[in-house]
Amino acid sequence: MQFYCSIQHFPKEVKLVIGIFLVVLSIGFLSALQFVSVTTEASPQGIQENYLGNEEDLEAEEMKFKKNEKQLLNIIHSHILSMGLIFFVLALLVTTTPIKGFFRRFLLLEPLLSVLATFGGIYFLWKGVLWMKYVVMISGGLMTISFVISVIVIFYGLFGMKK
Repeated sequence: MQFYCSIQHFPKEVKLVIGIFLVVLSIGFLSALQFVSVTTEASPQGIQENYLGNEEDLEAEEMKFKKNEKQLLNIIHSHILSMGLIFFVLALLVTTTPIKGFFRRFLLLEPLLSVLATFGGIYFLWKGVLWMKYVVMISGGLMTISFVISVIVIFYGLFGMKK
């Protein structure tokens, strides 16, 4: 796919808006990662306890209860919709950079697939498929890596390239 406009040729005002958008988006994404770290301890067991509870562990520092169906569906649908839009916008911006080949396809497709794997995995974990906690952790990690690389690539296209 070939676009005839390149991010490096965007007007300064558009570049500035995109740059500020990326900063705001990154702050939101990184604060969400901090929230995930606090609620799950960034571990497979923590992921499981966050959605299935830990009531049977009498020595747990913090008592957690299994999410009910309404809570779970609210988490899943809001994250799939919002993150789908976030990664769609990032993909559109990546298409205006000079990145080509496999790396480009990876940045365009992987985060959207990881959104499905992560939140589909959370649903199946909640349904009792306990090994899905590993899928959630791996796909969440890949999603984060894709986000960071996409933002760096876009910033480079905005401000780091010579015309």
